[in-house]
Amino acid sequence: MPQTQTATPAHPRWGAIPTRAGLWHFGIWAPTVSDIALHLDGRTHPMTRVDGWALAECPAEPGMDYGFVLDGTLRPDPATRLQAGDVHGPSRLPDLMTPPPAWSGRPWDEAVIYELHVGSFTRDGTYAAAARDLPRLAKLGITAIELMPLSQFEGNRGWGYDGVLIRAPHPAYGPPEDLRRFIAAAHDHGIMVLLDLVMNHFGPSGNYLHGYCPEFFDEARHTPWGAAIDFHKPQVRRFFLDSAQGWLADYGFDGLRLDAVHQIAGMGGRQFLRELAEQLRGLDRPVHLVTEDERNLPDLREAGYDAEWNDDWHHAIHCALTGESQGYYEPFAADPLGDLAHAMRHGQIDEGQPRPGSRPPRGAPARHLPPTAFVNSNQTHDQIGNRALGDRLSTLAPPEALPVIHALLLCLPQIPMLFMGEETGSTAPFQFFCDFTGDLARATREGRERELSEIGIPKDDIPDPNDPDILAQCYPFGQDPARENRFAALTETALRLRRDRIVPLLKSGLVAAPEVTRDGHALSAAWPFDAGTLRIGLRLTPKGATAEAAPFPQPLPEADLTLGDPERDAYALAVRIDT
Repeated sequence: MPQTQTATPAHPRWGAIPTRAGLWHFGIWAPTVSDIALHLDGRTHPMTRVDGWALAECPAEPGMDYGFVLDGTLRPDPATRLQAGDVHGPSRLPDLMTPPPAWSGRPWDEAVIYELHVGSFTRDGTYAAAARDLPRLAKLGITAIELMPLSQFEGNRGWGYDGVLIRAPHPAYGPPEDLRRFIAAAHDHGIMVLLDLVMNHFGPSGNYLHGYCPEFFDEARHTPWGAAIDFHKPQVRRFFLDSAQGWLADYGFDGLRLDAVHQIAGMGGRQFLRELAEQLRGLDRPVHLVTEDERNLPDLREAGYDAEWNDDWHHAIHCALTGESQGYYEPFAADPLGDLAHAMRHGQIDEGQPRPGSRPPRGAPARHLPPTAFVNSNQTHDQIGNRALGDRLSTLAPPEALPVIHALLLCLPQIPMLFMGEETGSTAPFQFFCDFTGDLARATREGRERELSEIGIPKDDIPDPNDPDILAQCYPFGQDPARENRFAALTETALRLRRDRIVPLLKSGLVAAPEVTRDGHALSAAWPFDAGTLRIGLRLTPKGATAEAAPFPQPLPEADLTLGDPERDAYALAVRIDT
């Protein structure tokens, strides 16, 4: 092999990048590390130091293993796109040079999101197995799949939020080529694919950035996962910007869901999030960006993000049907139906106003945003999996309420999101699981026991998340096929109505503020759009309350979809579109 050629590009980049025929650029930001070299295909190469970067340019081919020798120890590339094995071993040059198949995407107002964990969605837990279910999802009316995080993490089992190699797909689900095939197949069925990407922290095992560049982190500011990432530094922002764009370019993803952006804090964090939106909006196809943000602020959506997870909606629905009031449910337990009316009118509930309970106010008004700026859900991986036993709402709520709140979610003007199995009314748990060993396994188990014990769950009732049997229990289908078929039929009916009658209203735009009236346990809501009016009547009797016998405040004769009898049933729904 020819000798290493030193490289001093005008803008150094992270990772391994093909530069011209047969040559690859290797870069790592290591401003205070003196002893570092490139190890490629069994040979060690010196690296040039430029403004805190260690750089080299070498002949190489896809499939070769490489890494950086740090103080005499071989470590993986933090920006690797492929590993040779686990998160601790060498990286591997990828073969992803062919662009994904062309696809024009879909507008955001057509989104019906399906949150999916690849490892538990099928018995096989692979991309290839998940792809076989795409025709079914398309027939139901799903138009977007949101894959839970794929960045490689320690072990084989996990949710993905402990990823440490942000750009490398986790190998337990199949090779990178299978991920590309899954996305291409989804596009063939008219389904967008979004990636849940974690850029606010790294997992507890396999993150070697602390060794390469401790400056990557701000030790003066800590998050629940340790020292905060220092987004004030341009090298740090570049690391994540390249990672985000790389997932879209290498695999054809249609957008991102950004985890816990409230932890991407400070001026650098805000700058990064705006740079990310600007960079991805510059691509030659639609790219959709969704955030999870505890702040309940509209600023990112005003800056170009499509939508935000609306946990307020979930919490109010959950409190109404379960009567739970612990932890973050506390403010929503006082009057959940009133909160639902507020969300129908204004999008979210917490807008900076005083709220019941002991928690301080949060949020700011976002009512000026369109309904599609909110992603509503009745269940998510968080709200199910963070329970001790991973209980779904289908096992906690009155059975007769489930079809009503399910159809309601699918017919609201906000963007609906289902968690895998919810389309069939699944009762299977989705528990937290991981695959750690030794001290880390013990610390994870004890930490979960401590966290859940604080909200009154007995220690003996909390499963060990490292138990390999947990993953098999999370498969969401096959508990009651007849019931699942009935629920799927309702899903298909509601989503057909959404596609044919409600989405055209969304495309036309709101022309006035929604009107919501309440009478006891019943609500009537109307959203006036330019192309017509969406009207919904809802009866939802909170747990512990006495059912009332009365019509909706605004009756809806000749409704397009009706469930239950508002004059007789504790749970009822009517949906009508006037055009």
